[in-house]
Formats: sequence, structure tokens, C-alpha cells
Amino acid sequence: MTASSHASDGKPETMGQRYHRLIRPGHAWPRPIDPAVLEHERQRAAARQNRVADAITAFSGSMLFVYVHIIWFSCWIGFGVEKYPFGLLTMIVSLEAIFLSTFVLISQNRADAKRQVIANEQWRTVQEEDKQNVELLRISNQILSLTQEVREMASAFRDQDDIAALAKEVRALRSSRSKAEE
Repeated sequence: MTASSHASDGKPETMGQRYHRLIRPGHAWPRPIDPAVLEHERQRAAARQNRVADAITAFSGSMLFVYVHIIWFSCWIGFGVEKYPFGLLTMIVSLEAIFLSTFVLISQNRADAKRQVIANEQWRTVQEEDKQNVELLRISNQILSLTQEVREMASAFRDQDDIAALAKEVRALRSSRSKAEE
């Protein structure tokens, strides 16, 4: 067995896994971790029509889709299913284009809905952060006010200590004068 025929956990791939990888090779995107997006995807996957539209969109956006069409057109023309100018083939391809453009629009609507869910969640986060910032500013102002009060009290105590030291010096000078006068 080759390394490509094993799943990421080292076990051999099942036919379903190989088929899934062939049909939707670019669909191995990481799962979103945003809870709002996960909930949106869960709700979207609940409807069968959404799952069908997602599967068709994923397939039509794959290289397998291109390969199938190359083979189909080559066989149609090569085996002479119809004569030039290929009216039936043109009609089939036109109908396919109509449906595929509809699925592309469905896919764009889905992407827009997902972006809206993300934007709503980001807005809620911004509002919550704004509330937290207001609370932090209030607490910071309280801390600033308390710090100013502590400085004023320390200054007052320093002034009292300076006054006590001056009073002591004055007493010492008076006692030294009185001793000198005697």
C-alpha cells in the first residue's frame, strides 16, 4: 500500500473515503472553531436541500468535474453521437450552465450568511469588550483617586515629621541658648 492510500490515523482508507477525496479533493478545509459558525453550519446541514446544494457545488468546483466534462465532450464528438453543430450537446451544456450558475449563487448566499454570522459574533464581542473597557476605566480612575489620597496623606505625614523635627531643633536651640546665657 502507498502512503496516499492510508488515512491520517495510519489506517487504510475505505472506498467511501477514497471516493470522497476524489469527488471533493479541495474540501479538506479545517473545521471552524467559532461556536457561532459551527451552530450556523449545523442548522444549515439540517435541511436536505442545503446538503444537496453543497455537494453539487463542491463537485462542480472540483477538477474531477472538469475531467468528466473533457471525457464526456470527447466521447460525444468522437463517437459521433450527433452531427455538427451539436445542437443537443449545446442544449444540454446550456441547461447545465443555468443550473450551475444557480448553485454558484446558492454557494455565494451561503458564504454571505456565514460572513454575516461571523460579523454578528464579532460585533457582540466588540460590545462586550467595550463594556469591559468602561469597567476597567472606572476601576483605573478609582485606583488613581486612591493613589492621590495616599500621596496627600504621605505628604501630610512628611510635613508633620518635618514640623516635629523643626520643633525639636527649636527646643534644642532654646536649651543651648539658655545654657549659654547662664
